[in-house]
Amino acid sequence: MEEAREVRTTCPYCGVGCGVLAEVAADGKTTVRGDPEHPANFGKLCSKGAALGETLGLEGRLLQPEIRGRQTGWDEALDLAAAKFSQAIAEHGPDSVAFYVSGQLLTEDYYVANKLMKGFIGSANIDTNSRLCMASSVAGHRRAFGEDIVPGVYGDFECADLVVLTGSNTAWCHPVLYQRMLAARRERGTRIVVIDPRRTATADECDLHLALDPGTDVLLFNGLLTHLARNGKTDADFIGASTSGFDAAASLAEADAPSIARVAKGCGLAAADVQAFYDLFADTERTLTVYSQGVNQSAHGTDKVNAIINCHLATGRIGKPGMGPFSVTGQPNAMGGREVGGLANQLAAHMDFADQAGIERVSRFWKAPDIARRAGLKAVDMFQAVADGRIKALWVMGTNPAVSMPDASRVRAALSKCDFVAVSDVTRTDTTRYADVLLPAAAWSEKDGTVTNSERRVSRQRPFLPPPGEAMADWRIICEVAARMGFGDAFAYQTPAEIFREHAALSAFENNGERLFDLGGLADLSDADYAAFAPRHWPATGQNEQRTRLLADGRFPTPDSRARFVPVRQEATAFTVDADYPLALNTGRLRDQWHTMTRTGNVPRLMANAPEPAVDLNPADAAAHRLKDGDLAHLSTRFGFVRARVRVSEAQRRGQAFMPMHWSGQYAARAVAGFLSSPVTDPHSGQPELKHVPLRIARENTGWVGVLITRRDLRPTGFVHWSRHAVEGGWVYELTGTEPPDQGILLARKLLGVQRHDQLLDYTDRRGLAYRAAAVDETGAMAEALLVAAPDQLPMRDWLVSLLATRQPLSTTDRHALLSGRSPVPMPAIGRVVCSCFHIGVNQLASAVAAGCDSLEAIGSTLRAGTNCGSCRSEIKAIIDARHVQAAE
Repeated sequence: MEEAREVRTTCPYCGVGCGVLAEVAADGKTTVRGDPEHPANFGKLCSKGAALGETLGLEGRLLQPEIRGRQTGWDEALDLAAAKFSQAIAEHGPDSVAFYVSGQLLTEDYYVANKLMKGFIGSANIDTNSRLCMASSVAGHRRAFGEDIVPGVYGDFECADLVVLTGSNTAWCHPVLYQRMLAARRERGTRIVVIDPRRTATADECDLHLALDPGTDVLLFNGLLTHLARNGKTDADFIGASTSGFDAAASLAEADAPSIARVAKGCGLAAADVQAFYDLFADTERTLTVYSQGVNQSAHGTDKVNAIINCHLATGRIGKPGMGPFSVTGQPNAMGGREVGGLANQLAAHMDFADQAGIERVSRFWKAPDIARRAGLKAVDMFQAVADGRIKALWVMGTNPAVSMPDASRVRAALSKCDFVAVSDVTRTDTTRYADVLLPAAAWSEKDGTVTNSERRVSRQRPFLPPPGEAMADWRIICEVAARMGFGDAFAYQTPAEIFREHAALSAFENNGERLFDLGGLADLSDADYAAFAPRHWPATGQNEQRTRLLADGRFPTPDSRARFVPVRQEATAFTVDADYPLALNTGRLRDQWHTMTRTGNVPRLMANAPEPAVDLNPADAAAHRLKDGDLAHLSTRFGFVRARVRVSEAQRRGQAFMPMHWSGQYAARAVAGFLSSPVTDPHSGQPELKHVPLRIARENTGWVGVLITRRDLRPTGFVHWSRHAVEGGWVYELTGTEPPDQGILLARKLLGVQRHDQLLDYTDRRGLAYRAAAVDETGAMAEALLVAAPDQLPMRDWLVSLLATRQPLSTTDRHALLSGRSPVPMPAIGRVVCSCFHIGVNQLASAVAAGCDSLEAIGSTLRAGTNCGSCRSEIKAIIDARHVQAAE
């Protein structure tokens, strides 16, 4: 038996970059907790991070290479991949191949992938799923600052007097940062303004919520710039000494947004609220503007970013404590990917293709005379090139474009017809179905390298479990393919530390202070120092040097050392609602889920809050479309259709709908938001408009519903709709059909496992409209249960689900009660889980409120709910408020 050990690593979810302590006991059991010494989170974790220890099982893991579904060894798989890429290059040129990579990769993985494609294959056709996430921020930073720079640090959240959150549901998407912000508010009175069309959990605890019309951000911030200029609230000294282009930007802003009344009308806001926001911003020096996907995922996302930055440049509020524009990233290493050049329009180390000297510099450093000399295809264009046959060989690494890309049906069609597709991943996904070669990669607990978070802080991910089966680190897989393509000398790395040193050396090579991204002080880092590497910001020009905030000195990495104002004007969304598509659909994250749920979807407590794909509608819109809460709806746009349950919510503005981005074919029949999303992209960043597409919605006329509670991992077929969610001990499958109940019974019964007659109990009502069955295993424990009935006629299932978890032999009384679905002894149900951290359900919260817990603090003291990551606070508050209203009535 091995000795117990505790390993410092970094969370693999969002760009906050929380430190994690993984403790591996002597018996191999792993527990995870926040690292109290990591400066990103000081020991705090969100619901997803806190559940990391529950994601380490091998169920569904890829353990061996495969060629078209046949298991094989590494040599055959790697030889085939290298041969196919080499063949395509020889016959069609280097631009006939492409890599589509991921912000889940470590910096060392990213570096060798970028080096192979751009340096040695000689094409820039490598792009990343960060294109869907942060590309508009990158483009906006480069236009304004000359380089992709986030000036601030997380400490600014705590010393700002005003925090403006625009296009960011921080309470759910970056809850650890949000809690730091709320703590500062309690301690020093920080004001919070939320700019978001939806009333999100973040908006529930703000001072001012501006629920603007989708896509009108530029108008709002142009109006702010006009207000600042007219009222003498700009910093003339800073503008004169450190910027260029102010007059042009201010003139266009004034023409676009000449008055508060014009802004209010154009944004769908009350003029008084616009005035209040402008006055707050103008009068508060320590102002931090935090933005994320609601700004970036737009056909005009780059202009939105620059509209925000223009206001901070105009006031000189940049790079100083509590001041500046702050882009928060959605992935753990989106920033690291941007550093190495993982986007198709970047070269490497913050150099790009617009600079011929930079191309020659990287060519000399890599000893790569055939280096790519022009930008490659961005994500949407890349998959279009796959569809029309220009891309002959594609390698997808650690991402799931069959789900996450817009117009996903077209992407799937492209993958199916591509001459050769390689996929390296840790588990089976909707995308791995299209793989000619499937390569098993190391997962989070096995990975060794670095990541960079949203505040430019580099942290280590360290392995604490061995790779299972034949899984291999991504960087090693890439290097093995490179060697087989004839580039072995340039990819002869033996450790990730070697790759990191080269990455650091390239960042400093002939830099001379022209680029702020500089890790030169770490280029000679020893293996021991790399192993012990502590979190630190870049730039790091010396081993013991690091700079935190940037740009406060008024010097920018542009040819004249000045920041650039960028004139922008309000433009319409790519498509506008009309009579055929009358609703505006917004897509985004759920509180407890991540990307396409390949990790979080297997954790029962993370599935308990939102177990089914759903679309949020305003009550008026639901009524207008003859929909009620819980109905199955058919949603369609110009690009495809999905099905989802209706969730009626006052948080949705009238005329708008919201659907989560996470659901894939692994968890539901047809609920992929990407089927609906628009592929129209921002002309500067190439980022698609995932936050707005006109939608049509109608009720599906369902004839029956069913639920299967089972230990088995299934993918049902032949059903109009199904979805599944993990529970302790197995899965719950929600089934729906348009057929009459008797036909639904026949369909659903096919899902039951083969049972001996004495192990199956079943019942059909005398009209043949309802069916119930339960099966026990050899030990007498319940193995599965199936319930089928007309809509709204299913019995309760909480007790049956609990039996799946216990796996205990049933008493005679329990067996007799199985088909009723009700426990023979009273069993209080906790209801839908609200607090995932402590598994507290809505019924428990309602009981506590009824017993006198009339505040968030009282609930926290009694049940602990809301006291960890805090992302459930808004829902708890709604339960408390509902009780107050009921009492008042």
